Amino acid sequence: MDIIKKCNVKISGSGSQAIVFAHGYGCDQEMWRKVSPAFEKDFNVVLFDYVGAGMSDLDAYDPELYSSLAGYAKDVVDLCEALDLHDAILVGHSVSSMICLLAARDIPDRISKLVMICPSARYLNDAPDYVGGFERADIEGLLDMISRNQPGWASYLAGVVAKNPDQPALAQELEASFCAMDPPIAKRFAEATFLADNRLDLVDFDKPCLLLQCQEDSVAPLVVGEYLHQHLQNSVLQQMKATGHCPHMSHPEETIALMKNYLSS
Repeated sequence: MDIIKKCNVKISGSGSQAIVFAHGYGCDQEMWRKVSPAFEKDFNVVLFDYVGAGMSDLDAYDPELYSSLAGYAKDVVDLCEALDLHDAILVGHSVSSMICLLAARDIPDRISKLVMICPSARYLNDAPDYVGGFERADIEGLLDMISRNQPGWASYLAGVVAKNPDQPALAQELEASFCAMDPPIAKRFAEATFLADNRLDLVDFDKPCLLLQCQEDSVAPLVVGEYLHQHLQNSVLQQMKATGHCPHMSHPEETIALMKNYLSS
C-alpha cells in the first residue's frame, strides 16, 4: 500500500533537507502544529500519522505488524524510502524516539541526526540497575483499564502526561486524542510501548542525538534521560524548563529554540 496515503503524509516547507516529525503514543501529527511551522523556512517538513492514529488508513492496520515497535519503525523506513530522503533529521516524541532510532539503524545512509523529545529506552524498572519509572503492576493496571474503561484510562493517562495544571486545555486535548483511538489498537500500541526494552538498540548507535528532557516528567524521569545520554555515544542531553511529557505542546517556544540551536551548531 502507498505509505503516503496509509500514514496521511503531509509535506511543507522550502528547505532542501527533510525534517520528519513522529508523534507519540495516542497522538497524531496535529500535536506538532505549534512547532513544525517554525522549521518550514529552512527545511522540508514531513508530518505523518501512525496507522491507527489521526487520519491514517485504518484498513491498513495489521495487528501482527503493530504488536511491536519494529512495525512502526518499518513505516518510518518506508516513508523515508518512498520520499527518497537523504541526510534527513528524525524528530521523535516519547516512544517515537526509539521508533526513530530503530528506523535509523535500518537506513543509516538516509538519516543524519535525531532529536528525541522525552525519550525512554525502557519504561519498566529493572532492579537493581535500571530505573524506568514504572513497576510492572502499574503497566498491567493501565492495560487492564484500556480494555475495560476507555474514558477512565484516557483521563488518567492524560493527567499523568500533561503535568501542566495551568494549561487545562492540554490535558483535555490529550484525553480526547486518547479516546479517539480504537480500544484494541490503543491496547496493542500501549503493550508495544510500555513493555518494550530498547536498551540494547542503543549499543553502537553513533548518529548525533539531541535529548530534550522535561522537569517533573512522570513518564520519562530524569534518571532515564541520563541513562540514554550515557549509552548513546554521540548525544547531547538538554534539561528543559518545561514540565510534563509534551513540551512541543506545552512549551513550544523553548522546544523550537533548543532544536534550532542544536541543528545549527
